[in-house]
Order: sequence, then C-alpha cells, then structure tokens
Amino acid sequence: MSRVLVTGFEPFGGQSINPSALIAAALDGRRIGDSQVIGAVLPCVFGRALRELKQLLRQSKPNLVLCLGQAGGRSAIAVERVAINVDDARIADNAGATPIDQPIALGGPVGYWSTLPIKAIVQALRNADIPAEVSQSAGTFVCNHVFYGLMRSLIRKPVRGGFIHVPYSTEQATETQPGMSLAEMTRAIELAIATCLETDVDIRLSDGSLH
Repeated sequence: MSRVLVTGFEPFGGQSINPSALIAAALDGRRIGDSQVIGAVLPCVFGRALRELKQLLRQSKPNLVLCLGQAGGRSAIAVERVAINVDDARIADNAGATPIDQPIALGGPVGYWSTLPIKAIVQALRNADIPAEVSQSAGTFVCNHVFYGLMRSLIRKPVRGGFIHVPYSTEQATETQPGMSLAEMTRAIELAIATCLETDVDIRLSDGSLH
C-alpha cells in the first residue's frame, strides 16, 4: 500500500488553534484510494520544523507529501506553486527567532517548483464548490521554509510533494479575516490527495484563475 504524508503546524502568532494541524490529525490513518494517510504536526520553528519533517520522510517513506499551513487573511484553499530560498520573518516563530534575509540552504537554488498537479487540484476543488486558487508565493515564514526544504529533500526521489495553505477556521474568523469550516477544509485536502493520486500530468490552462 502506498503512503501519503500530510503535515500541519502547531498554532503560532497568538492563535490558540491551527487548522492545518487539525486537518492532519483528522486525516491520520485515513485511507484514500489505495493509499494510507499519515498525519503529523510540525513545530512552527525555523530549522526544527525541517528536521522533524526529514525524520518523518525517513520513517514513513511516503509516495506523496502534502505539507499544510495556515494563511490568515486568505479566503480560499491556496495551492502553492514555488518555494523560495529565503527566511524573512515578519513575526517571531514559536522559539522567538526572527531571521531576516537568510538563505534556507547556502548555495541552494533560488527556488523549487511544487511537483503536485496544482491546477488539477484547484479545478477539482472548484468543481466541488470549494474556493481554491493557485498561489504564486508561500511567503517567507516557516511554511515556505518547510516547503523549500521538502522539495530539496525530494530531489532525485520518485516522490511528489508540495504545499497547500488553508484559511483561518470559522472559529478564528473575524470581520476582516475570512474563515472556512474545518470540515470543508478537510474535505478539500482529501480531494487534493485523490487528485494527486489520479493525475499523472497537470492540466494546462492560461493562468491560476481557471476561468
């Protein structure tokens, strides 16, 4: 049986919950198609998060990896296109670190592309009436740090991987910060996994809007 590794992050930035962690926990042990899902939660800490991810990769030997993160302010499931080689923290991580303009990998390439079928995922979610979009930036905080490290770890391995940002949950939402129910976000990631397992070559459309 193939294995799918799904990771989320612990709460950060003063939030009491992180929907990405709750989704990973909800999917842990779930079977999607012929694949078993392994869910795990990473610390929101530069360096340590990547070390724990690499340990999970060694232990689980997945065929597919979806790392998830929370993006407050977004109103749709955001499938990330590219990870960039920089840590530039607007706020402190959970260990108090605020790296500024620091490369994630000295001498590493400027960026790595996701190897997920990103547009096919977005189309599948929209077909299910779930707001979704292709995102051109995963930011420069711990999410991008993990995304870049993931793709660097998967070089020359027959494993697809990438990163998806989810909005705040409805419990976190405010008048100016939209939210989405945990059930809908969990369903979205299930559909994203199924799409990855069923899609060998991504669809080609003119842009991320899919209109």
